[in-house]
Amino acid sequence: MGTSGPGQSVHFDVEELLATRLLVQGNSGSGKSHLLRRLLEGSAGVVQQVVIDPEGDFVTLADRFGHVVIQAFDHSEAEIIRLATRIREHRVSVVLALDELEIEQQMRCAATFLSALFDAPRDHWYPALVVVDEAQLFAPAVAGEVSDEARRASLGAMTNLMCRGRKRGLAGVIATQRLAKLAKNVAAEASNFMMGRTFLDIDMARAADLLGMERRQAEQIRDLPRGQFLALGPAVSRRPISVTIGSVETSARSGSPKLMPLPSAPPEDLQGLLFAPGDDLPPPPPPPRAPVPTSDDLLRAISKSGPVLTPAAPSNEPAMPDEERDAVINQVLREMCEDPEATYRQPAVLFQDFGVRCRMARLPQHGLDLAAFRRRLAMARAGLPDDLDEGWLDAMAIGATLPEDMLAPFLLVANAARDGREAPSDSLLAQVYGTHSQGRVRRLIAYMEEQGIFVLRTDLSGKRSINIPRLGWTTAATLPEAAE
Repeated sequence: MGTSGPGQSVHFDVEELLATRLLVQGNSGSGKSHLLRRLLEGSAGVVQQVVIDPEGDFVTLADRFGHVVIQAFDHSEAEIIRLATRIREHRVSVVLALDELEIEQQMRCAATFLSALFDAPRDHWYPALVVVDEAQLFAPAVAGEVSDEARRASLGAMTNLMCRGRKRGLAGVIATQRLAKLAKNVAAEASNFMMGRTFLDIDMARAADLLGMERRQAEQIRDLPRGQFLALGPAVSRRPISVTIGSVETSARSGSPKLMPLPSAPPEDLQGLLFAPGDDLPPPPPPPRAPVPTSDDLLRAISKSGPVLTPAAPSNEPAMPDEERDAVINQVLREMCEDPEATYRQPAVLFQDFGVRCRMARLPQHGLDLAAFRRRLAMARAGLPDDLDEGWLDAMAIGATLPEDMLAPFLLVANAARDGREAPSDSLLAQVYGTHSQGRVRRLIAYMEEQGIFVLRTDLSGKRSINIPRLGWTTAATLPEAAE
């Protein structure tokens, strides 16, 4: 990695690093990205590398070391999941570039990508370094301006990486500008530390605690020059040592600002450039836009020969009867539930797909808003019949008290409990919940049990039955997938 004195080289034990993880901290300009680049270049031929790059600085690794660059802006959520699964299967070193996304989109994409890496099949648990630059963005200590949903998803994925990733071969290497901004349960799981220059007292105190130094010794962290770090951990040194990071072969696309000469033109010329009269004439109005054909117009034009597409005149046909309209909606929802990739898409994306499918089924106005669509989709995923009897009124009232994403798993259990069938397996609950993680399913069931909605009974053979006391419904006992 560098030197700690004349002729004293400092090395990282990569196998030990895979087992113990690394935390890098330093203010902007302290050399964190340079350190990460040195680590990635030195271990490029030794271990698979996955880089979460919010600024697009590490894409240059592709030219020298053959990393595959994934521009997140160009891919959908389903494609990100598919790419992450193939990355683990084929052991490809990649850089996930997030620089063209907004902060909340970066958090959502990183959460989806890391969760897919974490949920890979056991046969693909090969060792890999997962480097996350600017980790405080993805594991914030406090809520910020992003939505709670994005923050929880990103924080959960980072926590899984640092707390439980080792058994799956994933070794987290995270870098942050400020320890105070990084969630403590994420930072606490690292056993190796590289502490660079920092100025705030709270960050110096936390860095000193992690390095096992006394508070009065923390002042030296403020005096560290750029590119010099205090290192400690089983993969580098058993005692804190000062390391000057060595040179690198590649460079970031954006470097530190450098001084450059100012323009030497006379002041009157510069004034002329600034105050020159401009063309104050208003811009010409844009040409009128042609009417946009509807989906029905496009389908009609495809089905017959005709070179010109023109918008259709308003139809004078009577509105579709309510019964026929509901039948079309139910059929469309069933088709969406049969799509294996639809389970893991965002509700807003599914709602757009639902509208297109309805128009293709000759129902241009389905009459559902996003909230009503999510309820109807949850009912379809749970396999509820199209015509619900009065016995379901109480069940739907309980479902109305739950968050929208929990409605489908609840209705799936309620449907089995009403008929006395076996409790749904963990994998089936995960599918309707929209996750690959059975751990999230177990936490979901525990939450509903805490709320008094479910009562779980497990017999001596390990079989589980779920009772819904407010309804008096109970499933038959069966082994959950985790027990199998």
